[in-house]
Amino acid sequence: MSQAGTRPLPEEVVEKAKQHVLDTFAAMISGAELPPGRAALQFVQAYGGKEVATVVASRIVCGPLEAAFANGVLAHSDETDDSHGPSRSHPGASVVPATFAAGEQFGISGAHFLRAVTLGYDVGPRVTMCMGGPGYQAATHRSTHGTVAAFAAGAAAGCAAGLNAQQFRFLLDYAAQQTSGIGAWTRDAEHIEKAFLFGGKPAAAGVGTAMLIRAGWTGVDDVFSGSDSFFDAYAPRENGVVKADTSQLISGLGERYEITRTNIKKWTVGSPIQAPLDALAGFFRKRSFTADEVQKVVVRIASDEANTVSNREMPDICMQHIIAVMLLDKTVTFVSAHDKARMQDPAVLRQRAKVEVVADPRIDARRPRREAIVELTLADGTQLTEWVRDVRGTAENPMTRDEIVVKARDLMTPVLGSAGCSALIDRLLSLETLGDIRELRQTLQKD
Repeated sequence: MSQAGTRPLPEEVVEKAKQHVLDTFAAMISGAELPPGRAALQFVQAYGGKEVATVVASRIVCGPLEAAFANGVLAHSDETDDSHGPSRSHPGASVVPATFAAGEQFGISGAHFLRAVTLGYDVGPRVTMCMGGPGYQAATHRSTHGTVAAFAAGAAAGCAAGLNAQQFRFLLDYAAQQTSGIGAWTRDAEHIEKAFLFGGKPAAAGVGTAMLIRAGWTGVDDVFSGSDSFFDAYAPRENGVVKADTSQLISGLGERYEITRTNIKKWTVGSPIQAPLDALAGFFRKRSFTADEVQKVVVRIASDEANTVSNREMPDICMQHIIAVMLLDKTVTFVSAHDKARMQDPAVLRQRAKVEVVADPRIDARRPRREAIVELTLADGTQLTEWVRDVRGTAENPMTRDEIVVKARDLMTPVLGSAGCSALIDRLLSLETLGDIRELRQTLQKD
């Protein structure tokens, strides 16, 4: 961790890091127009702070902790940000805001920024991977997302702050003390608590911790072992014995980059809806048909996913609604996925009535992969079936740079305008050439 700020990354990892940074900033900018984002901007505008760090999609410049908090909430105001399957987390929502705020505080270069971001993705996910990844929340009722984010944001901010090895030991201790989040976030109907837990809180905590340790604060030398360790407190137990494969903390560290295993969403909707939309897009390529020609759509997904996206009140995480929109429009955009009024449109409701969501044990057995089986029946009796195993945007089926740019434009143009959007994309895709990350401020602000 202490060497990451100056250690060159492989070219393909640099490219992947730039793509995730672009995707996360796009999520922040689009999030500024949504209720969690508006709440964050109102809070930080009233709270203030020393003018050091940029709050995206606004004219606000404030303290680094406040900026990290606001930008973290913006990044997960919606379901457009990236996700890491093996750890069940959304690393970008905490890592990029924390690195940006700390980077502005300490005036780091674009290359240093990319290395710090990459470190955050490497450290945070490995913590829950030690404890069973997606099964960790089911076993403990604690949030994998909040746990990963605490360590990921701290590691990234610590790298931006230039901490040495001993200081990073203390930082890991403080990150452990600030780990939080319980599974109740799944009941959040407005996405505000979720944005706080996944992005805002850990981003601010990571920056604050890095600044405290840099200022000379000390702590426990090794929070992962010894009495009352992190794993004693947080890991699941079986017959009283801690269940944690601690070797996963450093397995492949510096060789296997978790940012290359992190998914970028093609569709600006909840993760469990990605595979079904891929399937429908494939059906449209194979055969021409209208929504009214569809008799029935059966979507088979994992049990936990069905609980997350079946008949939800928010349009972008409601499987039945989004499938109906896809049938009518033959695509899903950011605007169509967030048009809540359309949930009452009779034309949409007619199509929604045809959609059945089924928790399928075959897909349960494939978790944490985001797979789905979609069965579509037309009025003439034709049946189309697709088992989507490699969702577009995953490591197994990655999006191209051009596809990610198209998605970013869809998210950012309504907020920044076409020219502003193009300028920001150009800057973010050449980050390694920036002498000071503060040079990003002008392209990220909105009048």
